[in-house]
Amino acid sequence: MSSNTDHKQKEEIPSLSLFGIPQILPFTRPYRKTMCAMLLFGCLSSAIGATYALFNRYALDHFIAENTTNGIGLFALAYLGLLFFQLLLDYFTLFQACRIEIAIGKDLRAAAFNHLQTLSFSYFNQNSVGYTHSRVMSDTGKIGVLMSWRFMDVVWNISSLVCMILIMLVVNFRLGLILFLLLPITALLVWLFQQKLTSMHRKIRELNSKITGNFNEGITGAKSIKTLVVEELVEKDFREDSHLMRTAGVHTMRYQAFLLSAVVLMGSVSLALILWRGGALSMQHAMQIGTLSVFMSYALNIMEPVQIIVETFAALIQIQVNIERLTRLLSTRSDVVDAPHVIEKYGDTFHPKKENWEPLYGDIEFRDVSFTYPDGKEEVLSHFCLTVPQGQNVAIVGETGAGKSTLVNLVCRFYEPTSGEILVDGVDLRERSQLWLHSNIGYVLQTPHLFSGTVRD
Repeated sequence: MSSNTDHKQKEEIPSLSLFGIPQILPFTRPYRKTMCAMLLFGCLSSAIGATYALFNRYALDHFIAENTTNGIGLFALAYLGLLFFQLLLDYFTLFQACRIEIAIGKDLRAAAFNHLQTLSFSYFNQNSVGYTHSRVMSDTGKIGVLMSWRFMDVVWNISSLVCMILIMLVVNFRLGLILFLLLPITALLVWLFQQKLTSMHRKIRELNSKITGNFNEGITGAKSIKTLVVEELVEKDFREDSHLMRTAGVHTMRYQAFLLSAVVLMGSVSLALILWRGGALSMQHAMQIGTLSVFMSYALNIMEPVQIIVETFAALIQIQVNIERLTRLLSTRSDVVDAPHVIEKYGDTFHPKKENWEPLYGDIEFRDVSFTYPDGKEEVLSHFCLTVPQGQNVAIVGETGAGKSTLVNLVCRFYEPTSGEILVDGVDLRERSQLWLHSNIGYVLQTPHLFSGTVRD
């Protein structure tokens, strides 16, 4: 079995850059208000979440320390009201993020699919179906996630982190400084781990692509496999690749568990330092127990936003590959393009001006035509001349590779001749639109393709 043709193209090594992002940003323009609402709701929710520790502080220092219930009803109402308000904010934030992900993904897929309709045959000869399918479906989906959930995660956790740091520094500057100084250490630790995890995930993706390719070949080549009686060999290759992917996945999960343990350890270290320093101050009556509880709560929770932020930036590096591949597709120009004056008169593929279309009678002339395929080195046609009058039936015969299909493809203008002219009704094909030509020609493919559904559909 051959390796997956979809991934003969060497996978790019991701690096953080802005390449491709300017081409993606216009797709977010219709949803700017929705994105702003999502970020505003997310920031408010994270700010509210950071204040719950202050509620606990007030309860400990007022109700418990003073052994009183005065005002506890109002306190409970305020707490529940704030909690309910945060739940509403979270609902609207998540709802807007879902809308953005779905909408941007849909727009990107539509743009990629429509652009594919304008590309010439040479693009599809040089890029496999699986590779193109991955650009239209997989890459667009990941970019949609980036513009919604990943973006929201960064803003949400940064605002949560800033709120917690500000509250700590205001409540007790020295204790707040202890936790603040531990944050860069945690961020560096997570970043180093994430670099290793990135290479591991890349390896898993490569193995998954290989398995997918072998699976595809096993289905499309089922007749050949049975004819050659190589079922056992194919099954062995598939089983070996699956085992390699399982081993790589287990190794990656083990590394991720180690990273999580390291983050928990940093949280435990920060909690121990808070208990050591804050406990001493509390014993000296220099700090109330409620204030100590605030720092204990933040010590347990402050490392999580750091981890999420670093992981999100690491994910951005990975998604950068998807952005570059999609923008490369969207910026690919067709080898066969109508001239501006032709488009102005006859329209394009999606906006035809049929009122300007002339009738086609059928006179065809090849005038000194030479042709070489874009990925080829030898000429398929060299100074070829042929005239086919209207109404004449012509059979073109010859050995395999002699250029029979090439002649038909050139008449249909699926390719442009390297030199010379092809005239229909005495007019160069380049002076007529592709849609006009294709709408007037019947073409029976050598390899038929059946679309899903009935002929009537």
